[in-house]
Amino acid sequence: MKTEKIDVLLGLQWGDEGKGKVVDVLTPRYDVVARFQGGPNAGHTLIFDDKKFVLKSIPSGVFQGNKQNIIGNGMVLDAALFKAEAESLEAAGIDLKNRLLISKKAHLILPTHRLMDSALEASKGSNKVGTTGRGIGPTYTDKVARTGVRVGDLLRPDFEERYAAARAAHERTLKSLNFEYDLAPLEKAWREGIEYMKQFKFVDSEHYVANLLSEGKTILCEGAQGTMLDIDFGSYPFVTSSNTICAGACTGLGVAPRNIGKVYGIMKAYCTRVGSGPFPTELFDKDGEALSDRGHEFGAVTGRRRRCGWVDLVALRYAVRLNGVTDLILMKSDVLDTFPTIKACVAYKLPDGTQTDEFPFDCEGVEPIYEELPGWKTDLTKVQDEDEFPEEFNNYITFLEEYLETPVSIVSVGPDRHQTIVREK
Repeated sequence: MKTEKIDVLLGLQWGDEGKGKVVDVLTPRYDVVARFQGGPNAGHTLIFDDKKFVLKSIPSGVFQGNKQNIIGNGMVLDAALFKAEAESLEAAGIDLKNRLLISKKAHLILPTHRLMDSALEASKGSNKVGTTGRGIGPTYTDKVARTGVRVGDLLRPDFEERYAAARAAHERTLKSLNFEYDLAPLEKAWREGIEYMKQFKFVDSEHYVANLLSEGKTILCEGAQGTMLDIDFGSYPFVTSSNTICAGACTGLGVAPRNIGKVYGIMKAYCTRVGSGPFPTELFDKDGEALSDRGHEFGAVTGRRRRCGWVDLVALRYAVRLNGVTDLILMKSDVLDTFPTIKACVAYKLPDGTQTDEFPFDCEGVEPIYEELPGWKTDLTKVQDEDEFPEEFNNYITFLEEYLETPVSIVSVGPDRHQTIVREK
């Protein structure tokens, strides 16, 4: 029996690293692209042929016509949002029903999950996490509590009873929180989404993936969010509700660890995060504004302005180790084109005055310790080959590689898929 490795692509920071574009660029190398965690709170933006697409739940490999795409068991799926996303792709000429498979074990985001998300966030007062209100957290909560409703349940004769029981439990909680709501329009859109979703093929993804491997097919696993939002290893409690690290690909698709091959870790040349929570290198000055404006740093799903800062190598080395990253992918290098000096955080000063280069249990209140490097003051968006990189930019890449002990294999110098330079030897 022939068994190929599965490669994994994931974010190393707080999300928004540009995973969608890279998946689209790498997809021609693979037969299948699969998402393994998260839900419609994560937006992957792709720009090519002067068109912009924002994917929330659907894998970014759907634009390559001969590739299969899988929504894995580790994901949570909102039928109403899925319908809207899928129909927009079909309107753009994407033959989605022949390209996309959905795991029966993926959990459904119910209309009341979205209400619960808003109600619970409102009840936290000044301690808000910064949730997108898409119902992700409550859905994963039900999954762990063993009261969730899964995609495969749509095929059961008692589906309505299962749904009614979950809805009733949620409404009791909403009542206890004194949260006012109108369920009817949400439920109407959701039921329409359910009927639409039934047109797609539901599979036991763990068996399906195993059979693909036995046939010698190549698979790319696409992560959502970023390592620093992992439920176990991120900046808790300001995290998402799933495992965003490489291990999540094993549980989110039913893949044995020995089948993991390359691990592509995506990082920006600087750093951003959305929502609440500690962010050691955050900038509140003109440099931070310049990063935001030049990088067009607004959330693909929420439209929220992202917080911006210099690259944090302490957090990045932590992420590289957690994921076993084999190849780094450097995104948005061109955003730094105008800076005369580039800063990189290489250690933290802790509240007690000591220093560390290891990511601490709690990074609230730490002060970044920077090294400064000369900027390249060159328009990288016009560069077509790494031989054209200015010396200062090559030095920046070498600095990153040495600190992170991992090679930079791909460099992005603009939003278009063609503005991607492969450095793999």
